[in-house]
Amino acid sequence: MNWNTNEFIWLDWAVLAVGVVAIVWAIYRSIKKDKEKMKGADSQDYLFGKGEPWYIIGAAIFAANIGSEHLVGLAGTGAKDGVGMAHWEMQGWMILILGWLFVPFYQLLNTKMGKIITMPDFLKFRYTQRTGSWLSIITLIAYVLTKVSVTAFTGGIFFEYLLGLPFWYGAIGLIAITAVFTVFGGMKGVMTLSAIQTPILIIGSFLVLFLGLSMLGNGSIVEGWSQMMDVCNAAHDGFGTTHMFHTNPDDPMYQQFPGYVVFLGASIIGFWYWCTDQHIVQRVLGQTKGEDNTTVMKRARRGTIAAGYFKLLPVFMFLIPGMVAFALSQKAGSGIIMDITNSHDTDGAFAMMVKNILPAGVKGLVTIGFICALVASLAAFFNSCATLFTEDFYKPMKKGMSESHYVFVGRVATVVVVLLGLAWMPIMMNMGNLYSYLQDIQSLIAPAMVAVFTLGIFSKRITPKAGEWGLIGGFIIGMLRLLTNVLTNSGKATMEGAFWENTTWFWQTNWLIFEVWLLVFIIVAMFIISCFTPKPSKEQIEAITFTGSYKKAIRDSWNVWDVVASLGVVALCAAFYIYFW
Repeated sequence: MNWNTNEFIWLDWAVLAVGVVAIVWAIYRSIKKDKEKMKGADSQDYLFGKGEPWYIIGAAIFAANIGSEHLVGLAGTGAKDGVGMAHWEMQGWMILILGWLFVPFYQLLNTKMGKIITMPDFLKFRYTQRTGSWLSIITLIAYVLTKVSVTAFTGGIFFEYLLGLPFWYGAIGLIAITAVFTVFGGMKGVMTLSAIQTPILIIGSFLVLFLGLSMLGNGSIVEGWSQMMDVCNAAHDGFGTTHMFHTNPDDPMYQQFPGYVVFLGASIIGFWYWCTDQHIVQRVLGQTKGEDNTTVMKRARRGTIAAGYFKLLPVFMFLIPGMVAFALSQKAGSGIIMDITNSHDTDGAFAMMVKNILPAGVKGLVTIGFICALVASLAAFFNSCATLFTEDFYKPMKKGMSESHYVFVGRVATVVVVLLGLAWMPIMMNMGNLYSYLQDIQSLIAPAMVAVFTLGIFSKRITPKAGEWGLIGGFIIGMLRLLTNVLTNSGKATMEGAFWENTTWFWQTNWLIFEVWLLVFIIVAMFIISCFTPKPSKEQIEAITFTGSYKKAIRDSWNVWDVVASLGVVALCAAFYIYFW
């Protein structure tokens, strides 16, 4: 048997088949045990959950972050742009802000309000009811633009380059499999899949990295790294793709990553994602009944510190293997053929590495982990979409209906979102590399979220109407920019007419610079609106904004080892920046 074949052989298919059966059995057992456990659970158990150890919290945050976009998009951008997109992944230091600053706030807010606070809940209480409703609308639109379309695209690319399936077969097949899984597996099934995928993804990805470097270096990993750096340094007219910052205007990558502003732009998105997204925050705060706030905050902070170390891994799991794939495409006999100017090719980098690098049998095993990641990611969106639409929109309008009716409506809403996501995919595919596209979309949504959430917490002057119009106005401006991106090929097309000529400042401005200026505009607008609208109530101020009690709680919940461990995360991030400066 040829163990180093670059094709799927019977052993890979056998491993894949056995793995699927084993996963189905594991999910069935997990759901059955969960149902038995929940028979004796009360509402308090459901609400507060269990106070998990810090290392479990860290792993949960890491698993929640690793999505389908990493499997295809991050490796693809590594092949095309090298470490240019690493700013969005080297954010272990940003997770520390969650643990040190926002965890105490969230915990004490829970105590003050007497319930678990979600993002819509926060906006409804701090600002207005309409502000929370608009957040729900924004979330559903974001699902269409990013979650469904990106995950389906990822499945299509992965199955095309790995298994040879036509792109649309893979994309639609993934949705069909996920639909069946969602009906029978539910959120417990999603959690089980996440637990299965994480070790497989980590081990499989590092196997791809080391074996790829070994092939590139003719048996030497060190030589392979040197070869990768040489090839990538020669790319893009000799300016190279091994630099975090591109400060020379003649550099072909300068237009996409203009100098040092890239760090600020990535930080805005990172702040929104890591510090205010319920998807992440809910994994941090778990509490056993009777625990004091200090214990909860200490455990949560250490969980975020652990997650900060874990967050360093995706660059080596996906991005650098993409760079290795590009280097191997320049090496005769590697089996990897790639046109760096073709985003479809570069997005297939990781799948090509799995197919050509991993030995027989291991291909099948790693493929199981990737399928688990894709299905779990999409299934979580399906569940969230159904819940969001039903709870925030339909139930308030149609009260007193049966639960089966609400379930049906939620599923119909999910189908509509999926169809819209599929309809958006052809447009998305013409907007560049997958990961670059994703960050571009997020740069249009993040500024409004960051401004409204941050000012709502740290400023007592911001009025309810200022928050409402800051969120709505910022989102509308972002969507107008997205529309111009579609019409102008992200500002690259030549547009004729007085309208386009007089608005170049809007549609031709680099996406990162636009993001920064949009954030500044929203903040200034919110302060101006606050001067002419009614002030927030005393209850809104006392419950939501930072006070002395928050500062004291932060000081009481840490020790010197928390500081040392946090500095370790910062040091590793700094070392990466220095090496690839």
